[in-house]
Amino acid sequence: MTKYIGVNMSSSDSRAIRGGAEGQCVRCDTLLSEEDLLETLRVCPACNYHFPVPSPERISQLADEGSWREVGSDVRSVDPLHFFDTQSYADRLTDARSELGVTEAFTGGCCLLSGHPVALGVMDFRFLGGSMGSVVGERFSRLTVRACQDRLPLVIVTASGGARMQEGILSLMQMAKTVVALEQLADEGLPSITVLTDPTTGGVLASFSTLADIILAEPGALLCFAGPRVIEQTTREKLPPDFGSAEMNLESGQVDAIVHRHELKERIQRLLALLKGGEFSTNEPFQSDTEGLPRRGGSVGQAFERVKKFAGAPRDWLLGRDESDTEAP
Repeated sequence: MTKYIGVNMSSSDSRAIRGGAEGQCVRCDTLLSEEDLLETLRVCPACNYHFPVPSPERISQLADEGSWREVGSDVRSVDPLHFFDTQSYADRLTDARSELGVTEAFTGGCCLLSGHPVALGVMDFRFLGGSMGSVVGERFSRLTVRACQDRLPLVIVTASGGARMQEGILSLMQMAKTVVALEQLADEGLPSITVLTDPTTGGVLASFSTLADIILAEPGALLCFAGPRVIEQTTREKLPPDFGSAEMNLESGQVDAIVHRHELKERIQRLLALLKGGEFSTNEPFQSDTEGLPRRGGSVGQAFERVKKFAGAPRDWLLGRDESDTEAP
């Protein structure tokens, strides 16, 4: 039995995963400093390329300052299969946590988003390719339970390469687990919004990311179950240049809208207000026997009568009536 599993990656693939060479846009090669990227929310000002965003930074972009309260942070991944490729799974987890400063590919919590209380979950592609393992599914489920308890809408930002192979079938089971969690949210009558970022693929795309009430996507994001290169190698057919892009998914009806990162928080805020169903009014409603405006008194009533008079002649002509049959105003 083979002890090691090799993973070959071309230089272009690794560059895309890193988000480009340091200080350089992957699309137009514009030189950008870290300060420039932070100021533009990691969007290239020259070509509009949307760089990957670390989960702590994404949370700070969406959550109102000082409102973030994490949920499920105590849950940690273990190595149930004692998996080993070129490195043990346990060592990969340790290295990722120490290098990135996050404990998993999914971080969830409760916060305010432009004043709206929400349950917010964010995925981080840097952490083992944003792969969905047991802890990702568990944190997602715990966040959904909290949303049901506190009557909060759910907002999820995805970025994933698919299932986490180091956990085998336990990883695949998270697809069903997250779908059931979303069904419980729907049973409670609570809305959900997902934001698909580059890339969102594999089991995440095939489960909770595409089952929300409203599905948004960032421009140029790769959204497909398997990557174009893998499909071409398997089918031996050439795919269209925009295969799996957010724009192609919008055209096919898979996503509801493509939203620029600079407009994302405002768009989500507007959608939350819409899904909430409006605000309750403290004003007393009109009584059934009360007329809001006098029909024949005042300037409004007189204007209404003039419009009615002018509209009467063409209406009668269309209906074939004689002027003598028309009731005088």
